[in-house]
Amino acid sequence: MIHPRLDTLLEKTGGSRYALVIVAAKRARQINNYHHQLGEGLGFEDAPPPLIESRSKNYLTMAMEEIASGKITYKLPTG
Repeated sequence: MIHPRLDTLLEKTGGSRYALVIVAAKRARQINNYHHQLGEGLGFEDAPPPLIESRSKNYLTMAMEEIASGKITYKLPTG
């Protein structure tokens, strides 16, 4: 069983699979950068720490759990 469920994730992104992929990938990169900066002793301006406690060590899973819990949101660009 996949956790978090896809239908829960799609509800958070307005039903858009494309938006879900973009938001999750961007957040996973931020979490990855955070862990690399943590090891190097740098600041965390561009890479905030994970917003939830996760059993997973996979950054993409952490990002999806953050989206499912409502900690990560996105705004469509207007233009």
